[in-house]
This record gives sequence, C-alpha cells and structure tokens, in this order.
Amino acid sequence: MPRAAATFLDAVIDDAVRDVLARAAKSIASSIADLAAAEVRRQLAGKSNGRAPGRGARRARRRPRGEEITKWVADNRARRVPKFVIELTGGLDTKKRIVAKYGANAVFEKGKHLPKPA
Repeated sequence: MPRAAATFLDAVIDDAVRDVLARAAKSIASSIADLAAAEVRRQLAGKSNGRAPGRGARRARRRPRGEEITKWVADNRARRVPKFVIELTGGLDTKKRIVAKYGANAVFEKGKHLPKPA
C-alpha cells in the first residue's frame, strides 16, 4: 500500500509542477523575445550599447605651451619637473629624487618657500 500512495503522490506533484513550468516557460520565452527584439532594433539604429559608435576615450587637455607653470605636485601623474622646481630644490632634476627628499604629493609653488623635507 505505501508504494501505491507514493506513486499517486508522485503523479499529483508531477502534474502540478508540469502546469507551473508550462506557464513560467511561456512568460520567460516572451520576455526573452521582447529583449531580443529591443536589441535588434537598437543594433539596426546603429547603437550597440547606448553610445554613439566609434567614440574613443576622452583625451586630456594639454596646457598651452606659452603658459607658465606656477604650481607643481610630485605625484604619480607628474611627468617632467619644471625648471623652477629644479632651481628651488638646488638641482634635483628627477621626480624620484624629489619624492625621496620631500615625500609624495609635495607641492611646489613658484615664489613660495620649499615644502618641509620628509
């Protein structure tokens, strides 16, 4: 008798799950179809991910050549050492040497005192 009851329960559960899965599958399939149609429309319009195609990254603006640098910070982005910093530091001409003596993120301003050595 227990085996027949288990078989009956299995059949009832299978029927219930089958109905629920059928309804869920229809809903999921229609959602996927809607998303796919929207993506196809977007591709045909020429936009892949909401951005205009072919746009590169922004370039950093360069300082005009004629403009004089009056403030310089010895940070990771620093490239060249301005002449006024070389003069202020007594001939230290590389960023590594300046950071070794004055520490990272030391601020040098033209016409002002040197920062304290680290």
